Amino acid sequence: MNNKQQIQKRIQQTELQLKKLSLNMSSSDVCEDLYNSLIIQKAVLKKQLKDLNKNPIIEKVKKIIPHEKRICDYFKEA
Repeated sequence: MNNKQQIQKRIQQTELQLKKLSLNMSSSDVCEDLYNSLIIQKAVLKKQLKDLNKNPIIEKVKKIIPHEKRICDYFKEA
């Protein structure tokens, strides 16, 4: 199993956990916190998956041109 498949599997597992938690989210603050952390984890995993598909030559050019990371960058595809 390669890295891309592992990330996809982790995204699916996270989505399953999110579905289970969404049923209990209104009943507990702990469930809400866990749900929020899983949303962030899913966004990070999707970003990692997207990064695997990037062209290495373009990425080298992008490293020359500075770009600041913002937290909203992780949620564009989430």
